[in-house]
Amino acid sequence: MSCEDAVLGGVLAHLLDCSRGSGPAELPGLVREAARALGADGARVYLADVQQRHLVPLPEPWDGPPGERVDVEGTLGGRAYRLQQTQLSAATPAVGWFPLVDGVERIGVLRIEGAAGEPRTTARCEALAALVALLVVSKSAYSDVLVDVGREHRMSLQAELLWAFLPPRTIGTRDVTSSAVLEPAYDVGGDAFDHAVAGGHLHVSVFDAMGHDLASGGASSVALAACRSTRRAGGGLADIARTIDRALARWIPDRLMTAVIADLDTATGELSWVNCGHPPPLLIREGHVVADALRRRAELPLGLGFHVDGPQPVHHARLQPGDRLLVYTDGVTEARSASGELFGERRLTDTLVQHMAGGDPAPEALRRLIHVLVTHQDHRLRDDATIALVEWHPRRPGP
Repeated sequence: MSCEDAVLGGVLAHLLDCSRGSGPAELPGLVREAARALGADGARVYLADVQQRHLVPLPEPWDGPPGERVDVEGTLGGRAYRLQQTQLSAATPAVGWFPLVDGVERIGVLRIEGAAGEPRTTARCEALAALVALLVVSKSAYSDVLVDVGREHRMSLQAELLWAFLPPRTIGTRDVTSSAVLEPAYDVGGDAFDHAVAGGHLHVSVFDAMGHDLASGGASSVALAACRSTRRAGGGLADIARTIDRALARWIPDRLMTAVIADLDTATGELSWVNCGHPPPLLIREGHVVADALRRRAELPLGLGFHVDGPQPVHHARLQPGDRLLVYTDGVTEARSASGELFGERRLTDTLVQHMAGGDPAPEALRRLIHVLVTHQDHRLRDDATIALVEWHPRRPGP
């Protein structure tokens, strides 16, 4: 091990050790000290807000001037966040922006002052950013300070309930990526999504509960809990639908819900799904929607008790490497402009394909898409809008 590697390892180990006994409010100071120990002038942690429009600095535990938020669009820090790539400024002294990523989930950026552009220095700063991301995620589970940084408005009660149940917006492996967005972020009612990877399979589901109130949020939360409980006990897609149907009929009667509940074998591309009164998923292949590829007869919505004892058809299709699966709620395509123009399925897919063709990764393409949708409705969504995008990109077998 070289002397420089030993220094880096010592700095990261010291930061990790200090963080164990420190509260979330002390994290900015610890990160700044670690950056200085690596030869930089200082550092500041920025987290993305709920709607991914701004990067907001963590409050510092000293009486200096508060940091200003950074726009995701049109800034070097925003570019680091959007593309998940380090960005170095040409200014003097040099400033580097390093993405904070938890797995494949973007959470913010680390700004390091005095970050010279030598590859070795950049690599050391990237290693520091990787550890900072893990520390932020671990402390966010019990810190209102870290959660509040990402909020620009007050959450409604039903939104608070749903966000507590939702998984990270983006998950993935070397074979598959699943990303989702949801609006209105601060006042979501009955929409929800779930995704998880286990045993060579990706689970993804999208729910749309009737109404826009606390009962709607409760119905979607029950659906998420029933979905996870059933699949973790070894149940299949039909079992999940039956469990949700039974739970809603018993505990939240007269509250209907549509859903697509799907499973993707990440080794073979075998896609299985059930559709309970929901818009059919879309298959995007080589930049085009394959017409009616996943259109099947939809069953009745959940909550009626129809699925408890009756048969639940499970549909199947085989994906090709590079295919994308798009699942959305009707609040997306039925969104209307001030003049009454529907957003529509064509605009949905064209916007998404355009951004992905321009090189945007799936999370960034969805972020841009949901902002286009919100702008279409003049920032006044009349219904929840949720979009989930799955990319199957299997590893090629070695020689």
